[in-house]
Amino acid sequence: MKTFLFIVIVLISGSFAGFIHGTVNFAIVEPYLDQAIGIENQNLFASGEEKDTPEFWVEYEGYRAWQKSGQILAGIILGTSIGALFGIVFALSRNSLPGNNDVKKAIVLAGIMWFSMFLIPFLKYPANPPTVGDPETVVLRSILYLSFIAISGFGVVGFYKLSKKFQNNKRLVALIGYGVFISVIFFAMPENPDEITAPMDLVNEFRIMSFLGVTSFWVSIGVILGFFWKRYSPHKETTKSYT
Repeated sequence: MKTFLFIVIVLISGSFAGFIHGTVNFAIVEPYLDQAIGIENQNLFASGEEKDTPEFWVEYEGYRAWQKSGQILAGIILGTSIGALFGIVFALSRNSLPGNNDVKKAIVLAGIMWFSMFLIPFLKYPANPPTVGDPETVVLRSILYLSFIAISGFGVVGFYKLSKKFQNNKRLVALIGYGVFISVIFFAMPENPDEITAPMDLVNEFRIMSFLGVTSFWVSIGVILGFFWKRYSPHKETTKSYT
């Protein structure tokens, strides 16, 4: 393994995919965030917690401008960190992945990780706009969501390892085993503790856009890292010539 080349490919792929993710979020998710925060502001005014004053709106607009300006940068940072994990997993599992080239192999791995680390947890704990959720339950909700991601991800690894002990139908054993395992976990995990009080049209549209935003990252990381891996082959040792 060409270590330096591997690191460069992983970091560049992650940052590019993160840039795409951040850009997509800025384009399709931010408008729904504006609507949701607008509802939250009206609730604050109605409850008397805040006053509808020019000073409030100046502070609010400044804060939202800061948030929006950091959207793409945050995507790059997050993409780089997740891309590092993706690159390590790809390097370790590359020979076992289906596909006749590295682009296809990387896309397959991205699909597996998208399914196990995003789709399954998302179905259990779908994304909600800022108007949904009690601030006092933020820590609990974060723990539940991250725990589900970890359980699902380690479940995939565990059943993959277990399937290697079987001579035939390895993939079938892994798929059935993981399916049963994650189904039990899905129904055993606690439900989201917060009641949804925001308009369901807004909530559902926000979830769809969030789903598309995260999916854009996994598609991008698979294609970009696969392309770079195929082009530069960091897994091949440098051949030394002696004279």
